[in-house]
Amino acid sequence: MTERIESLKAGILAGLSLMIAFFLTTLLNNLVLAKYFERLASLAIASLDLQLLLKLGIAVFCGLLFGVTYRYIIRSDKNPQLKAGGVLAFGLVRGLTQVDVGLSYSRDILPFVVLGVESILWFVLAAFFLDTAIQLGWIKPFQSN
Repeated sequence: MTERIESLKAGILAGLSLMIAFFLTTLLNNLVLAKYFERLASLAIASLDLQLLLKLGIAVFCGLLFGVTYRYIIRSDKNPQLKAGGVLAFGLVRGLTQVDVGLSYSRDILPFVVLGVESILWFVLAAFFLDTAIQLGWIKPFQSN
C-alpha cells in the first residue's frame, strides 16, 4: 500500500507540473508566437471553453501517468539514460502524435512541430519536479528487489 501511495503522490505532482506547463505554453503561444509569427497564429486560444478544458484534462492525465511510470522507471538508480529515456518516451509519443495529426489535417506542419517540442518540454519539467521531490524526501523512490 505504501508503494501505491508514493506512486499516487508522484502522479499528482507530475499532473500538476503538466498543468503548470500547459498554462505557461498556452500563455506563450497566445502572447508571443501567435501574435508575432503569422504561421503560428493557429496556436492561439481565443477563449476559455470546453476544448481548452479538455486539452487541460488530457495534459493533467498524461502527467499523472508519467509520474507513476517515471517513479518505477528510475527506481533508486542513478542512471541518467533511464531518466532521459522515460522523459523522451512520453514526450515523443505525445509530440509525434501531434505532428502526425498535423500532417493529416494541415499543409502547414510548423504549429504542430511547436506543439511536439512543447510536449517534450512538459515532461522535462515534470521529471525535474519529480527528481526534486525525491531528493527532498517528499516522494520515496521505488525500491527494486
